Amino acid sequence: MDIKTYMQDRGRAARAASRAVARADTNAKNRALNVMAAAIQRDADKLLAANAEDMAAARAAGLDAALLDRLALNAKSIAGMAEGLLQIAALPDPVGEITDLKYRPSGIQVGKMRVPLGVIGIIYEARPNVTADAAGLCLKSGNAAILRGGSEAIRSNQAIAACVREGLAAAGLPETALQVIATTDRAAVGELITMQGYVDVIVPRGGKGLIERVMNDARIPVIKHLHGVCHVYIDDRADVDKAVRIADNAKTSRYGTCNTMETLLLANNIAPAVLPRIADIYAAKGVEMRGCDAARQIVAMNAATDVDWVTEYLAPIISIRVVDGMDAAIEHINTYGSQHTDAIVTEDYARARRFLREVDSSSVMVNASTRFADGFEYGLGAEIGISTDKIHARGPVGLEGLTSQKWVVLGDGHVRG
Repeated sequence: MDIKTYMQDRGRAARAASRAVARADTNAKNRALNVMAAAIQRDADKLLAANAEDMAAARAAGLDAALLDRLALNAKSIAGMAEGLLQIAALPDPVGEITDLKYRPSGIQVGKMRVPLGVIGIIYEARPNVTADAAGLCLKSGNAAILRGGSEAIRSNQAIAACVREGLAAAGLPETALQVIATTDRAAVGELITMQGYVDVIVPRGGKGLIERVMNDARIPVIKHLHGVCHVYIDDRADVDKAVRIADNAKTSRYGTCNTMETLLLANNIAPAVLPRIADIYAAKGVEMRGCDAARQIVAMNAATDVDWVTEYLAPIISIRVVDGMDAAIEHINTYGSQHTDAIVTEDYARARRFLREVDSSSVMVNASTRFADGFEYGLGAEIGISTDKIHARGPVGLEGLTSQKWVVLGDGHVRG
């Protein structure tokens, strides 16, 4: 296969399909989404069988536990994919919405209309659910998509893509509106991220190496987050039971996700009361703790180094630091964090408001687990990814993040004097 020719063909088809999807009405898009969801539910056994083959190959290849966790499908995750598509169908269609329409002194009306981005290239490792999420979000927002999944998930991705194509066909939309690249050749990534004539934005979802490569080599705008070094800060005015519950969930509900807590910060006045309880839970679940000197005086654990404060473990490892209070916690997060997701546990309203205002991250939470940083949980139906950029889209990227706005002017024969 000539990769350049193959990818150029995919790009041309996507560009043509994007025009058809951009002008599709809401009913057609919702019909496609509903049929996709029904097909995924109907073909659950086929999806599980395809995923089982991928999992077996991945284990044989020696993939690490975090990647295997992201690759695995089960009945719950398949039901979640279908539910995500149904939620997207139920969301308002952003395309064509006109806002901020105002009369100007000249008599014209000026406003903004929400429009699709065009063709979105998505590059992802493992995570076969991204295939369904991306299809649903890109379709509802009026975009076409070219998906390049990792070789480890090729069977799962193609099985899900068949359900997507069924939905597109049922709604009279071009099946090329969602294309999953069939080759596992890594050269396809290099082509996709440089096809300026066909692709409008790139969304990479994967490990740090993949995202760094895309950032360095792409000639197309990128929506990205490099890594998720997420924090929970337990304030000295926290409810201890809440703090223990949140610190447990934020770390141990899943280890391989970007919204998993990697560093626990505790105010020095509350650390002796809360850290032993949290440490008992971590020890029982096999989580390795790496702490500062103050934390190690309270609970026996390995010593943390400066590298630990900036590490996304994606594993049962956590770094723990005892800080003097709010100022030190915010300083630590803004110094070592990745602007992904950070949380405070406190019963002090003023401190909570200050934390929300001063922590410079795409999601900031009060008395809640960082694991809620997710498009599905935020009511977006699903997410195309999480952006830690500060322009266009930030945080979980849903329908509005996959659109732009253009100025519109309404006149009645007006001319400029």
